[in-house]
Amino acid sequence: MPEAQYQHLPEAERREALQAAALLCGRRTQLLEKDIWVVTTLGVLFEAPFGRHLVFKGGTSLSKVWRAIRRFSEDIDITYDIRGFVPELVAGGDEEALPPTRSQERRWTRAIRPRLAEWVRDAARPLVERTLEQAGFAARVRAEAEQLYVAYDPLFKPIGPVRPEVRVDFGARSTGDPHTVQPVVCDAAAVLPDLGFPEARTAVMLAERTFWEKATSMHVYCLQGRVRGERWSRHWHDLVRLDDAGIAARALADHELALSVARHKAMFFRENDSNRRRIDYHAAVSGNLRLVPAATARRALAQDYATMLPTGMLLDDDEPFDTLMQRCALIEERANAARVTDE
Repeated sequence: MPEAQYQHLPEAERREALQAAALLCGRRTQLLEKDIWVVTTLGVLFEAPFGRHLVFKGGTSLSKVWRAIRRFSEDIDITYDIRGFVPELVAGGDEEALPPTRSQERRWTRAIRPRLAEWVRDAARPLVERTLEQAGFAARVRAEAEQLYVAYDPLFKPIGPVRPEVRVDFGARSTGDPHTVQPVVCDAAAVLPDLGFPEARTAVMLAERTFWEKATSMHVYCLQGRVRGERWSRHWHDLVRLDDAGIAARALADHELALSVARHKAMFFRENDSNRRRIDYHAAVSGNLRLVPAATARRALAQDYATMLPTGMLLDDDEPFDTLMQRCALIEERANAARVTDE
């Protein structure tokens, strides 16, 4: 049992500890520091009374839990199980907790969004702020709609787009299934075993579902041809890493899981392509998946990827953009061939 806890050290000693960890593991000090805040925030959320209804998902779960991607993912995606958040609504839904009709979906969404924003502001924010303070972490916590921000005074000068704050994106329109419970530890803990670091134990979405959530988002991008924010190219990087880890193969073999993702997105995330035609998620997971964008959209994605490389967020996985596209083309081919074979 370590005698000293990281958060209780004087500032100078915390800085020295992270500098030593950076030399030992080859990570940037800024990323090691933010990683500690990510794990700390997860621990606070999942130890809270409402923690039993939460599911950790997204890119950070792929990095911190499944160890499938070698990318620093700085934000946290959390699903508040819709069955626990608005049980009176899902009583009329199916076993996947989906609305029975489009009009019901609109009613569910109108009810969930303001209620979730209110919960983030009035329940999650004060609890996180109070618990962090009690644990010895000085932070400024604010709520903005369905997002929670945990800002800290950094020990090191921020680099690139990496901000000294952890953003938690909450959603409450799914169950978060399938998921399992897994531990989450700080990256610095592996190289500084004599120093105590925060830990968390979270319900986390299975990586196979995250594969399909990312793949369908990439499909939408390919059909729309527009970047939706900074570091959007991370999804292509992540999909290739999921393929390296064998997770893509398992996801491609699970067509029922793919269809579940398609049903959820068709209900809650309806999108049109560049010609204003409705995007068919069922077709996307049934032999018509698009993972490689056309010329203009590809150039925009390449530029986004180029801006991400100097930040060090990709750690040691910084292969050329064209290589990522080639790999994604092969995943696309395998995904579509699998469905043709099934038929």
